[in-house]
Amino acid sequence: MVTLKRNFGDLGEKLAVKYLTNKSYQILDTNFQNALGRRLGEIDIIARDREELVFVEVKTREMKKYAETLPEENITPMKLRRMAKIAEAYIRLNHLDHLDYRFDAISVWLDYESKKAKIKHIKSL
Repeated sequence: MVTLKRNFGDLGEKLAVKYLTNKSYQILDTNFQNALGRRLGEIDIIARDREELVFVEVKTREMKKYAETLPEENITPMKLRRMAKIAEAYIRLNHLDHLDYRFDAISVWLDYESKKAKIKHIKSL
């Protein structure tokens, strides 16, 4: 059964993909999980910005309820370490070790009443 929280997060990720596409990023993968070894989690979006790979964590919040908080505050050092391990697996699997890479965050605040979203892109966490 798909939960409301998952639907909420999926909508934020779709908006983040659209945002990145509009900024000329090439989307390579979404919701990537390491298939080999111990499951470490997933990377929401993997994109390419010119010659650099970009691993993106998306955090989505409801604007009315969380207007004063920063969604990216929930990206902990442990989460970044896990992302780095999953990124290494992605790079190895796709033979992309010749490319530079970085980790970004996209915060999405959704306002259901106005049907609008506020997006904040933080490069190079």
